[in-house]
Amino acid sequence: MLLVTYTWLADADPRLCLICGDRATGLHYGIISCEGCKGFFKRSICNKRVYRCSRDKNCEMSRKQRNRCQYCRLLKCLQMGMNRKAIREDGMPGGRNKSIGPVEISNEEMERIMTGQEFKEDAGLPEHTWGNNGDSDHSSPDNGVSEGNQPSPVSTLSSSKSLEMNSYTATYRDQYVGTPVSSHYKFLPHLFGYAQSVLRPTLARSLYSQSQTLVSQLVAAEDLAPLGTPMLIEDGYRVTQGELFALLCRLADELLFRQISWIKRLPFFCELSIEDYTLLLSATWQELILLSSLTIYSGQMFGDLANVTTKYSPSDYELQGFSEDGMDVMERLIYLFRKFNQLKVSNEEYACMKAINFLTQDIRGLTNVSQLEKLNKRYWYVCQDLAEYKYPHQPKRFPEIMMCLPEIRHIAGKLVNVPLEQLPLLFKAVLHSCKFSPNTLRAGTTTCLTTGLIPGN
Repeated sequence: MLLVTYTWLADADPRLCLICGDRATGLHYGIISCEGCKGFFKRSICNKRVYRCSRDKNCEMSRKQRNRCQYCRLLKCLQMGMNRKAIREDGMPGGRNKSIGPVEISNEEMERIMTGQEFKEDAGLPEHTWGNNGDSDHSSPDNGVSEGNQPSPVSTLSSSKSLEMNSYTATYRDQYVGTPVSSHYKFLPHLFGYAQSVLRPTLARSLYSQSQTLVSQLVAAEDLAPLGTPMLIEDGYRVTQGELFALLCRLADELLFRQISWIKRLPFFCELSIEDYTLLLSATWQELILLSSLTIYSGQMFGDLANVTTKYSPSDYELQGFSEDGMDVMERLIYLFRKFNQLKVSNEEYACMKAINFLTQDIRGLTNVSQLEKLNKRYWYVCQDLAEYKYPHQPKRFPEIMMCLPEIRHIAGKLVNVPLEQLPLLFKAVLHSCKFSPNTLRAGTTTCLTTGLIPGN
């Protein structure tokens, strides 16, 4: 087998991938291959995936056909000599060792990889079987219904698709409990209908073991330590607009640094490229900071920082020049704070919300949208499982939590239109209103706008 593969290597066009015939980009894990097959092989081995072939395990592999059967694609990677031991354990770019040529493995060893036997002793989760479209470079047009063609969970907020709860439940069970089903789901649940007409209080049960593991990994990636930026002011000291603005900048810097560190600790860090992570962070950093400020760091934000803002007295000019965008952001932030305070979002729910919001596919330039969508769905379902387990008598809790994410995204988009010089006044109004009016749950109350702007308060 190895001799035949080496002969093929010598005779093959060096510009073509030996797996699918696409344009090759170099020597990857021992053989000449394209970026798509290189990434597919790495994800399959890193994530210990087990695929199924619905045909005769001899599917055609070409640039157009390679996504139709992931089983046969991985099998050909192994047959052509891709070296799984060359993949770095930390998932970072670059091989763990440099293989000059392909490696030969026995048919028995190949069978153990394809059936998942080799992974069982290392996997702390139940054995997991993926369909043909569980991992692809893009959507597959022909193999039933491709996951790449499905809307992301968050996109269903504005969708008019009808509910297919039976298919949804079957897919969830297949993906996380290990009970196979015969068909793919067609639509994700429409969130509004899901909240209003489908959910019923569920009986107390245990959390699925895989969900427990995934949630624990997300929480472990978080830095839950108090913020280190000093926010103590001497009694009698009057804070200027410039000083409060500088403090807000230092807080934003620390929060942004924590998001960068968080990305490096994510359990799926090796599944996406550094370029994709850079695009995701650039697009969502404001949303991540807002979410963390309203949840895990809310004690410091609405305690220590609120106390600092009481020592700042805006001028009449600042009050009169407050923009409509600033007013809209203020009302929405006050509403969100009280919503989170009412729900008492746990660290586990926060970690899931953050991952779901971060794994957005609506960004131009992303190279692995299908993997992002799969990860987004994974944590969407995990968060639902967590909410149903911890709060069995709050059937609307999960959709209520998810409805906060588009609101955060809207606020982040509005914030860029608020002039920088108005940010100190904006935060003073929000923090004061939330600190001293905790029982007001409706956004847009005019009392919040006036009591929070009294000089010296």
